[in-house]
Amino acid sequence: MSTRNSVQNVKDMVEKIAKTIVDKEDEVKVNIVEGERTAIVELRVNKDEVGKVIGKNGKIVKSIRALVSAASAKYNKRIILEVPDA
Repeated sequence: MSTRNSVQNVKDMVEKIAKTIVDKEDEVKVNIVEGERTAIVELRVNKDEVGKVIGKNGKIVKSIRALVSAASAKYNKRIILEVPDA
């Protein structure tokens, strides 16, 4: 499996999780910034719903990051989840 597909799989996973959490699903945007050894998955949601993605004491975003980390280990590439405006 190519690295590009692996990052795309992680992007799709993050997008599905975020759309499940927020009310305004159409405003969920996930972008990939890919480097040679690292990829950044940038999750953007409506500014009023950032708190839903972060969760109390950051528990939800930590859980999503744990899933991203587990997937990145499978694909032998470092993948980082960022939630701007958080």
